[in-house]
Amino acid sequence: MNKKLYSGHTLRQIRNDFGLSQVEFARKVGLSTAYVNQIENNNRPVTASVLLTINRIFGVDLAAFEENDLDRVVQDLEEIFADTQFHSASIKRQEVHELVTRAPGITKAIMDLYGTLRSFHDRDALTDELFQLNGPADGPVQLQKSAYDEVRDFFHYTDNYVDALDRAAERQSLDIGLPNAHSKFNRLCEWLSETLRITVTQDGFDDGTMIRHREFERTISVDRALPETTKSFLLGSLIAEFSAQDLITSEVQRGRFNTRSAESIARLALRNYYAGALLLPYGAFLEAATQSRHDIQFLSHHLGASIETVCHRLSTLQRPGAKGLPFYFVKIDRAGNVVKRHSATRFQFARFGGSCPRWNVHQAFEQNSGKFTTQVAQMPDGVQYLCIATSVTKHSHRYGDGERRYALGFGCELKYADAIVYADNLAVDSPSDIEEIGVNCRICPRDTCDQRAFPAMDKEPYIDPVQRGIVPYRVTSAK
Repeated sequence: MNKKLYSGHTLRQIRNDFGLSQVEFARKVGLSTAYVNQIENNNRPVTASVLLTINRIFGVDLAAFEENDLDRVVQDLEEIFADTQFHSASIKRQEVHELVTRAPGITKAIMDLYGTLRSFHDRDALTDELFQLNGPADGPVQLQKSAYDEVRDFFHYTDNYVDALDRAAERQSLDIGLPNAHSKFNRLCEWLSETLRITVTQDGFDDGTMIRHREFERTISVDRALPETTKSFLLGSLIAEFSAQDLITSEVQRGRFNTRSAESIARLALRNYYAGALLLPYGAFLEAATQSRHDIQFLSHHLGASIETVCHRLSTLQRPGAKGLPFYFVKIDRAGNVVKRHSATRFQFARFGGSCPRWNVHQAFEQNSGKFTTQVAQMPDGVQYLCIATSVTKHSHRYGDGERRYALGFGCELKYADAIVYADNLAVDSPSDIEEIGVNCRICPRDTCDQRAFPAMDKEPYIDPVQRGIVPYRVTSAK
């Protein structure tokens, strides 16, 4: 091991998963109880011999001891503690790290409490606006994070990889014969007919419907105007419900969602995950991605999948023992709303508020649909990323329908640039044009940024009466 690995939180989680006390765990791995206690409290590092013993006895993949998940939670807490409208303390990163590693339960409680405070604060602001507009301001107070945020966090903290579903989809893909099929859509239609006696028809819908399953008639109708890649994906999502219902239910239960709405959204997200893994089975896709140096356009054409599906699938390649490169993936609408966010990297997405205007994902809207742009960006923590962005335009049913256009952001740490075709024209060894980006303005420490929308929440703005720059204020630390 090149450096000492302090991963007490992971060791504690493994012990709890197997229902063992520290005494019982220590006996199984041949250590003293005091030694296990010291490791769990990060007073001692996890040695290579201990890791191998845990792997041999409990079958736990050693990748579980990587620090990305811990870094991710630390970053999320740092964003929370930067919001000084709810507290006045000065909290250092080391203190946050100590809290996350020593008290994961308290950490989760703080994150939930902050989500509740934000929800209450935002609702209070909405109530004031409604009152000023003479609108209704009554109704029950909702003090919980949204169902979509619950589901996003579920995938966020599992590295966007669901092992049981992924492996089941890969087996079924091979059974159906999808990897070698000339048309994946036609092969799925044949399989549904041959195996489940379900007939697939292509029809025209006037109400925006893309797919309709008539269970009692044993028919599935798909909008004929959709691209074939979209039709295949929609069928794959339905097949997930037919073939992996129990696995999906198990994952939903594991998520312990607070509402039925969140459960239903999670179920759809897991069905879509299965569809992506069915159309792009793990082993074959990982090989193709590696050989093509992660050329998204090539993978899309060669494998018969949409650009969005390929980007999303690349962000899921985190199978223990066969990991691909760690990528992030984000989908944003024109208003800047984050529709999807997934990451196997340390890249920090804004959990509250908008994202950094310097990030090239926003520039994708200024380019023609399907054109790719690249950027070398550095986050405030000093980590540099290769950021790739494009935009996609979704199918419209008729003339006059509003165009649905989205920006897709995709990237990885710059140290992996040699394996990415989009880095070929960049001087990644000594990039002279590094874009300094942040998570968002509310917590960004870059006070001199000329694209600031407002000061960071831990700073007080000061207006100089005799001088101003592009940003009309200077800042001082808030007391």
